[in-house]
Amino acid sequence: MSNAELPRSVDPHRVAEAGAEQTGTVPLIRLKRFQSAVLSVPETGTCRVRLVFSRDSQRRRIVQGSLEAEVELQCQRCLGGMMALVSSSFELGIVSSDEQARQLPSELEPFVAGEDSADLWTLVEDELLLALPAYPLHERADCPATSELEALEPGSDEVGHESEVDERRENPFKILEGLKKTRH
Repeated sequence: MSNAELPRSVDPHRVAEAGAEQTGTVPLIRLKRFQSAVLSVPETGTCRVRLVFSRDSQRRRIVQGSLEAEVELQCQRCLGGMMALVSSSFELGIVSSDEQARQLPSELEPFVAGEDSADLWTLVEDELLLALPAYPLHERADCPATSELEALEPGSDEVGHESEVDERRENPFKILEGLKKTRH
């Protein structure tokens, strides 16, 4: 992929007719919605993008793409920061209206573009947001929360002490059992 910046906008119908390819990078610091969805983005971080515009067998204008960016997410196990590679491959149908979007087959998501201009950075930001993991987690061996839990495994002094206390406690339902026997 090219290290040059991806154009902000193109005429999607013209580039699809020409079968053009657009490659480049998008500065993550310029994608405000995406920035608010992650813990942080590197100051010089970029999203590497490849977009191929064409027509499919039904003569629909489509864009096939791939992207990847490295960002810091919040681990849902320990709530600490973790670096993650967010990547996606996608195929979108280029449409000009909601009516055209409804006519696309289910395997094509719509990319609503104007008659002569489409914002590629918004497309990239939308796809990045969709590619974010629902529950980002460190690898088990790398997660501080996992090492804390392993310290409390059976056999450690803390857990053994709690087990002894549990054995001495009376079952609260034992009283109910006694009441049930006396009623019959």
